[in-house]
Amino acid sequence: MNKRPFLILSLFLLLFSFDGQAADTYRPEISVAGFIPLPDCGRQVYNFNPGWRFFKGDIRGAEAVNFDDRSWEVVSTPHTVELMPAEGSGCRNYQGPAWYRKHFVVPTATKGQRVLLHFEAAMGKQVLYLNGKRVQEHLGGYLPFTLDLTANGVQAGDSCLLAVYTDNSNDKSYPPGKPQYTLDFAYHGGIYRDVWMIAKSPVAITDAIDSRTVGGGGVFVHFDKISEKSAQVYVETEIQNDNTRSESVTIETTLTDAEGNVIKRTSGKLSLNSGEKKSIRQQMEVRNPKLWSPDAPYLYRVQSRIKKGNRSIDGGTTRIGIRLAEFRGKEGFWLNGKPFGQLVGANRHQDFAYVGNALPNSQQWRDAKRLRDAGCTIIRVAHYPQDPSFMDACDELGLFVIVATPGWQYWNKDPKFGELVHQNTREMIRRDRNHPSVLMWEPILNETRYPLDFALKALEITKEEYPYPGRPIAAADVHSAGVKEHYDVVYGWPGDDEKEDKPEQCIFTREFGENVDDWYAHNNNNRASRSWGERPLLIQALSLAKSYDEMYRTTGQFIGGTQWHPFDHQRGYHPDPYWGGIYDAFRQKKYAYEMFRSQSPASLQHPLAECGPMIFLAHEMSQFSDKDVVVFSNCDSIRLSIYDGTKTWTKPVVHAKGHMPNAPVIFENVWDFWEARGYSYTQKNWQKVNMVAEGIIDGKVVCTQKKMPSRRSTKLRLYADTQKVNLVADGSDFIVVVAEVTDDSGNVRRLAKENIVFTVEGEGEIIGDARIGANPRAVEFGSAPLLIRSTRKAGKIKVKAHVQFEGTQAPTAAEMEFESVPAELPFCYDEKYCISQDTPSLTVKATLSENATDGKVQLTEEERQRVLDEVERQQTEFGIEK
Repeated sequence: MNKRPFLILSLFLLLFSFDGQAADTYRPEISVAGFIPLPDCGRQVYNFNPGWRFFKGDIRGAEAVNFDDRSWEVVSTPHTVELMPAEGSGCRNYQGPAWYRKHFVVPTATKGQRVLLHFEAAMGKQVLYLNGKRVQEHLGGYLPFTLDLTANGVQAGDSCLLAVYTDNSNDKSYPPGKPQYTLDFAYHGGIYRDVWMIAKSPVAITDAIDSRTVGGGGVFVHFDKISEKSAQVYVETEIQNDNTRSESVTIETTLTDAEGNVIKRTSGKLSLNSGEKKSIRQQMEVRNPKLWSPDAPYLYRVQSRIKKGNRSIDGGTTRIGIRLAEFRGKEGFWLNGKPFGQLVGANRHQDFAYVGNALPNSQQWRDAKRLRDAGCTIIRVAHYPQDPSFMDACDELGLFVIVATPGWQYWNKDPKFGELVHQNTREMIRRDRNHPSVLMWEPILNETRYPLDFALKALEITKEEYPYPGRPIAAADVHSAGVKEHYDVVYGWPGDDEKEDKPEQCIFTREFGENVDDWYAHNNNNRASRSWGERPLLIQALSLAKSYDEMYRTTGQFIGGTQWHPFDHQRGYHPDPYWGGIYDAFRQKKYAYEMFRSQSPASLQHPLAECGPMIFLAHEMSQFSDKDVVVFSNCDSIRLSIYDGTKTWTKPVVHAKGHMPNAPVIFENVWDFWEARGYSYTQKNWQKVNMVAEGIIDGKVVCTQKKMPSRRSTKLRLYADTQKVNLVADGSDFIVVVAEVTDDSGNVRRLAKENIVFTVEGEGEIIGDARIGANPRAVEFGSAPLLIRSTRKAGKIKVKAHVQFEGTQAPTAAEMEFESVPAELPFCYDEKYCISQDTPSLTVKATLSENATDGKVQLTEEERQRVLDEVERQQTEFGIEK
């Protein structure tokens, strides 16, 4: 068999879409180690995700070149060590060792270049073995690390074996440090983010993290004197010479607009001795800049090229947004010289149904779009730096971001722990500093008591790493040591600006919406599983509306807040998932999403997000539905009619000062099932049983929604939740396909009770099976979601769905077809190692390490109660009950 690596060079295609309309699709730009790949710059990037062999557990000799891994599962990264049910909280996930092995050949095209492997993140601690030799260790699950193949003697054309040991076990020695069984999220294991192979010249731009240059390294773009008339753009580029001889190079920096038109180009020369690194600072002026904002997130591009003569030997593209953010204390938050108003959004964990943290880039982008669709303008990434592609998406979609260092309710007095926190903070700033979306750093540990010197050092680091005007500011809880006296923004609550001892800084609520009965039971009317149906979802939406309203109680010094939490997710310390999301874990909308969405101005015209006038009837017209009808809208008024207009009501949408922009509208005593029955049963005129809501602005109807009771379950209907982003054929990407049970007219049968069986044909595969409730999948609130992963070959995918037990009067089956598109970057993997072998499992079990476990931590009842009491104490102490 051919021993060459399997390399596929794919064109950038937008020819295929799920509905056949290329114009309706969007392909997000994905950065690699801080850069958007720049054609013909000399730097090569390979997708290193495919072709891994995986084993869950510890196993002796797994690092050896001659180890027989044919019985191991073949996987692609991003990868989770264990697929979990959608309700998998309470430490049911595996914690412990896991191994990845990859056989590959270094592409011959990299001859003469320095070749590195860039891991965006892997959970816990990692040990890397190259060709049987232990070469590197890394601690922490949320920031990148790089393996230098060239420095370890690897050359172009070499056959290599990389073995990666990962361990997501509880470990107090590094952040976050807190055991998962006392944690409000989960340490889902694995190499759960992308892995890239990068080949660059021995004389090249440094990696901002690997360089360890304080306030520098890589490409650092910052700004000064920003106005609508002009802006000064400064680009600082660090170059390192790894050649054995001195080198002289030219650094060419080009600023273009979003369409690629050149605005400015500048160049400078550097001479470097062998092993030396130097920086060059270049300045460019932009006249009449298009200023970045949440509603108009315009992105310029800085193209960096390192040249010898006329030949480009290294480079990359950095996307930038020009904007001026100011926190003016009592005057509030100002953007681009104008008062912005309230910043309202949500926190975000990276958790997804079944796959845990292992989201592909497309789902990172879709999550950001879902949040912007909901009207969010700011996201607090809780409680760790998130995937680079999520940050890229926030730049594109106009979402401000608060970037948090890893940590939650835990402090270790060992000095090394604090040092690792500070190291994480430096690395997250170096990774994310060029993103226009980054508004604040959170350089301390969430809901944690720590020493004053730690807090002051954390603040100092944010200034050292971004020593220029316009830096993202530092935020922390007002009750924590040193924060009120020294930090730029304090976390507090509405009304804190009215107290006698109020801080002078702007005040922001980091988590709103929680109203638990206590921190043991966690019963709360803002937490509603979508499966519970109409009334719980309505109560949740109205509960969150009250909390949302509080974000507008006072303005000026109090600048807004972020909801906890927009997506349902798994947790360590509680048997129930967090059900307070405005989406479920599959990203299916709840009523609360529509409440959030209704707060966006009807006049908003956003280039990518859902916008404009909207109206939503939070009512299903069932035999169990409430008599009152709740409508969410951003219009001036709402006209509600029922039974083909037999009855009509009109009410204003309240826009009151000191309150949310658009209050929910409640129409009392509208729905009566027995009255509706009179039309359908007595008059045999079921078509007349309908409800219509019309949104009115300036006396004109601008949006309408019509609902009818769902009648009899007659058929299934399929749709793909693509957010207009195509499935990429890279072996890692996935989309959600949803099967709905409907009546003859297409109304979703919310009370249907079915199990749906899915099959897939073509270039796709189903994620999960009956063991985790994935296939068959139970219908909840009228729908059953499915995750479909691409293969590495672009092509057609046909999805079929039918009820598990079919019959003459059962709902009829459905099918849909769509196509995946080719990946943009070439792959690097060895095809022969991607063929699964049916080897008896006893072969593997016989070589298990004596330390192998089932990955479940066991606690006595006394220990369990003690740790939960401590969690309750900490959360109460930090005021989360508000």
